[in-house]
Amino acid sequence: MKTRYSYGGDEHIFVEMDEEMSLDAFFKAISMANAVRAAKLPGVTEVCPANASFQVKFDPDVIAPAAMMEELKRLEHAAEDAPKRMKTRIIEVPVYFQDPWTHETLMRFRERHQDPNGTDLEYAARINGFDDVAGFIEAYHSNPWFVSMVGFVAGLPFLYQLVERERQLEAPKYLRPRTDTPKLTIGHGGCFGALYSVRGAGGYQMFGITPMPIYDPTQTISYMRDFMVFFRPGDIVKWAPIGREEHDRIAAAIEAGDWTPKIAEVDFDLAAFNANPDATNAKLMEALRGA
Repeated sequence: MKTRYSYGGDEHIFVEMDEEMSLDAFFKAISMANAVRAAKLPGVTEVCPANASFQVKFDPDVIAPAAMMEELKRLEHAAEDAPKRMKTRIIEVPVYFQDPWTHETLMRFRERHQDPNGTDLEYAARINGFDDVAGFIEAYHSNPWFVSMVGFVAGLPFLYQLVERERQLEAPKYLRPRTDTPKLTIGHGGCFGALYSVRGAGGYQMFGITPMPIYDPTQTISYMRDFMVFFRPGDIVKWAPIGREEHDRIAAAIEAGDWTPKIAEVDFDLAAFNANPDATNAKLMEALRGA
């Protein structure tokens, strides 16, 4: 993995870990971005992490661009020998797969889809080698997902499933984007899952919906009073399948201020995961069950 640095005018430096999407690249980008924040370098005004990359905004009147570049390289070298571990959280997110709202939307946009005669789940199941939708859904929620970045639209997490590369589930985006996607849709494009924080245009395959808001600018939702965006890079998500009755019950409880997601604090060890993903995931799930 070779890090690439590039200037974006006088006030930005873009740092790219790798062109290939991988957990190692995401982890390195998040770790470096956190290290830049922790260093509190004079002149740094913003650090924005992304998939396998991050961007630093700085005041060139306080720190010269060349000096900023050297500080970033110094932090990278210091991090190379550090243990690849991260304190984070695993969060259970309820998902109503094959819900009526995303189904109605996907049927309105079939002329923009690779398989106009099927649903998004049927298409994804078929191209990933599953005999039916049920098997695909089981594979989709049975292992947790790593939040590689948050952004694009307010509070939207991009997620990468914590399994070996050969077990990654992949599905292309729509041939042409939709002009509508229901709020809180669970979508998938390429190797990434996503959770649409607001209603709007989109192009990811639509698999289901959650009753759990993840963006609240009013900060009135009980579990989001400290910050309007729920997810942060490095979070780990476990989808929990639910039906219509449970969806409506959770939605009503959230409206009444009587529901919070199940969350456990965990230490994620990248080396341990790479050595034995299933054992690492089992420990993550054990922590969540004990929350």
